[in-house]
Amino acid sequence: MPLTNPWLSNSAPDRPMPRERLEERILNLLSSQNMCVLATIGPDGPLATPVRYYPLDFAVMFTAAPRSPKVRNIAADPRVSVGIFAPLVSLASSRGAQLFGHARVLLPDHPDRSDYWAAFRWENEHAERGRLLSEPPRDTLVVVEAHRIVYTEHWLRREGFAARQFWRR
Repeated sequence: MPLTNPWLSNSAPDRPMPRERLEERILNLLSSQNMCVLATIGPDGPLATPVRYYPLDFAVMFTAAPRSPKVRNIAADPRVSVGIFAPLVSLASSRGAQLFGHARVLLPDHPDRSDYWAAFRWENEHAERGRLLSEPPRDTLVVVEAHRIVYTEHWLRREGFAARQFWRR
């Protein structure tokens, strides 16, 4: 029987990818997707929340209601994990990243908020809510700076690299 991706039947390589190339792959994934799953821990256990995000280098950011369960969980324990993945067609197309870091909740008057807000594409969401584009929002911004990333892409095996790669700040 013919195989569409015969390289998948070979033994899996374990070679790490050079850092510069790995960073390029990670940044491409972060920039080409806009949905993630944010994992926090709360009093009732883990909470996995789908959110629309915007990337800035190795950080992801999103707005959140100050009294939402995810923000309450972050206030109690800022350690989070963020899962981002591309649509899966087959094992060969498997591509995603798990970011580990500490979430920061930046209220509208926080001095660091403007550094991130410049990269946040708020206009779409603002228009969806029927708000004027001449009045930028003052929403709470959550920023997760990745300290560690586990990147998975099975296509890397074609080049002799391990499908799972590890990045640290």
